[in-house]
Amino acid sequence: QVQLVETGGGQARAGGSLRLSCAVSGRTFRNYGMGWFRRAPGKKREFVAGINWSGGSTYYTDSVKGRFTISRDNSKAVVYLQMNSLKPEDTAVYYCAISKGSSWTAGEYTYDYWGKGTQVTVSS
Repeated sequence: QVQLVETGGGQARAGGSLRLSCAVSGRTFRNYGMGWFRRAPGKKREFVAGINWSGGSTYYTDSVKGRFTISRDNSKAVVYLQMNSLKPEDTAVYYCAISKGSSWTAGEYTYDYWGKGTQVTVSS
């Protein structure tokens, strides 16, 4: 059974930082791309960042470029999302997901397992 567990959410002030972690079990982690998504109150879930199997290719949605960094540790089967210069509009539930293939994509349909999410709240 594939399981993804996100940790590291919480509250931060604008301009602050948080680091999210997502531990994966039940699948050979190093073979698959990973993604982070988020759902803000009243909005659809959106793609935030993706990383390929090796960590050599990453992609970010425009609103987080230069502020967020996705990375992975294949020896630990963990993917991270370092979030700096946080803004109130980053407030959302953040989800990690494992791709059906080795790369990342922005489409939710290309990910087949998801974590339950972790809340991030940024105050001004």
